[in-house]
Amino acid sequence: MKRLLVLLLMVWAGQAGAENVKPPASGYDKWKLECGSCHVAFPPRMLSVENWQELMGGLDKHFGSNAELDKRDRKLIQEFLQRYGGSGPTYTAASLRISDTPWYKREHRVISESEWKLPEVKTKSNCSACHGMKVIGD
Repeated sequence: MKRLLVLLLMVWAGQAGAENVKPPASGYDKWKLECGSCHVAFPPRMLSVENWQELMGGLDKHFGSNAELDKRDRKLIQEFLQRYGGSGPTYTAASLRISDTPWYKREHRVISESEWKLPEVKTKSNCSACHGMKVIGD
């Protein structure tokens, strides 16, 4: 009985810190640096793996900008996004915009159009205007 209690305690203790574990450094760091240099580095879970794949395949025309990366950096970021990306229709958007996913629309349904147009918000992709950096992934 004592052994079982110790084993359960060890399993519980291991789970308690699991949510604070950072993803592998190379892909995570490169994603944070490259994607965060122009906008918030959106957490991978906010788009489906398929959406990330398509988005990374068109970095030369990334929402009107050329965001091409060298081959090594692109591979690191792609692997990171593939590993931690969302799954299913809840996180999928035909436009590749996070703000067009069913998840985003559901979570933000109470926000009025006038609130989106506030000078400090400006756009639906400016998450840190309302949430701060903690919610975004820092």
